[in-house]
Amino acid sequence: MKKIGVLTSGGDAPGMNAAIRSVVRMGLSNGMEVLAIRKGYTGLLQGLFEPMDARSVSDILHRGGTILQSSRCLEFREEAGVKKGVEMARKAGLEGIVVIGGDGSFRGARDLSLMGMPTVGIPGTIDNDIGCTDLTIGFDTALDTVKDAIDKIRDTAQSHERCSVIEVMGRGAGYIAAYVAIACGAEAAIIPEQPFDFETDIIKPIIDGKKRGKENNLIVVAEGVGGSVEMAEHIEKVTGIETRATVLGHIQRGGSPTVNDRMLASRMGIHAVKLLKQGIGNRIVAIKNNDIVDYDILEGLDMKKMMPGDIMNMAKILSL
Repeated sequence: MKKIGVLTSGGDAPGMNAAIRSVVRMGLSNGMEVLAIRKGYTGLLQGLFEPMDARSVSDILHRGGTILQSSRCLEFREEAGVKKGVEMARKAGLEGIVVIGGDGSFRGARDLSLMGMPTVGIPGTIDNDIGCTDLTIGFDTALDTVKDAIDKIRDTAQSHERCSVIEVMGRGAGYIAAYVAIACGAEAAIIPEQPFDFETDIIKPIIDGKKRGKENNLIVVAEGVGGSVEMAEHIEKVTGIETRATVLGHIQRGGSPTVNDRMLASRMGIHAVKLLKQGIGNRIVAIKNNDIVDYDILEGLDMKKMMPGDIMNMAKILSL
């Protein structure tokens, strides 16, 4: 291939800019032209293409979000929209595309590939919910952001002997909640993947901790479970402990990516360009046991990612 494009789609994640940089510079080093496609699949349909050189991606490695911007494009879910996207790409001379995003973005990448435009997906989502990869770009940074926020909230909870209910992102996956519950010493992590009993899993640990002289409590809830405000009200009513709920929201998406996310994004970007250089599309780049690998998009999307049992067991043991 001599000319490729790169776009970011769906929710933004720290490290996407590092992946863009990697794709552009790897492409240029292989004698390719690289076009930025702005505003995701919407930009593909509108022809928002821009030539990139090595300097175009200077000074973006440390920035959160995506310099190419992103969008959710309903038109691209229809066959006519995908067909138009292929036509616009070919009109611009593109022979392949790199898509950085989550599972919804990969379905678009699959459709482009099936219509004759080789496309490779790079997993960028803070939820870490792509089944075929151990880690997604942005997850490590989001954990660090949540950890900092919880540590600050715990300071005031300690001062007033309060219980804090913290709602973190994770609509269908509880990886952020489970990991930070361990890292921040929470009494419980409430996640979509695992049913919970309010009295056994929340109230009892709080009361037991109070009896042992614990001066503050922490419950971490994934947004897929939700109800953090109601949960806080019920805890206060049952235990008599002053309880506050905090929904961290979109601060989890922003911020400068960690070294781990920058490295992961850089490695995945290089691998994506290697695939396109060989004319290979319809693949998802992934990391398995610290090796960069790739899977057929359909195969990758069908893989189910299960919360490791030892993670939740560890959270319970360490909360004693």
